[in-house]
Amino acid sequence: MLKPLNNNVVLEIVEVEKTTASGIILSGEASKPKHSEGVVVAIGDGKLLDNGKRHPITVEVGQRVIYNGFGGTKVSHQGKELVILSQDDILAIVE
Repeated sequence: MLKPLNNNVVLEIVEVEKTTASGIILSGEASKPKHSEGVVVAIGDGKLLDNGKRHPITVEVGQRVIYNGFGGTKVSHQGKELVILSQDDILAIVE
């Protein structure tokens, strides 16, 4: 598994529905969300502060989150589609 450094998080990408509530199938640009969803699979040690301490990561492994779809770096690792991004690109935790 990948071990992110510092303030970075590794997410397994979760496909977002491409149909509307009324059953209309979206295609092309309309189907590309401005945000994406993923499940946290690994977290870094936190941001290194000027005083030498680390600011802890606020998400935990296993949580489902919404993140900025334009952020991060997408990678394929061990057959899984993952994205590595800064904790700052995570917008919300899905509860």
